[in-house]
Amino acid sequence: MDKKNALRAGALAAGTTLMMLLMSSPALALTRDDGDDPGKPLSVAQTLGLYVLIPLALFAVIAGLVMALDKSKIRTVKPAAAKAKSGAKA
Repeated sequence: MDKKNALRAGALAAGTTLMMLLMSSPALALTRDDGDDPGKPLSVAQTLGLYVLIPLALFAVIAGLVMALDKSKIRTVKPAAAKAKSGAKA
């Protein structure tokens, strides 16, 4: 029964993917729209800096601020308090 369900799910996924590919229209990227004013293209270094380095730097700054401004203390249970709690439960 499991093989039937797996085969059915695979066929459904493949059929859906095939239909999406067949029904989609081309992007027509060469045809300009009215009011289209593209800027100059970015270099590889600019693209990596914009989409990789800047988000990583922002993540590091936010994580650093959260860790630096964290006011909570590490709470440890003292052995005497742990024994008293376990003795009270029993």
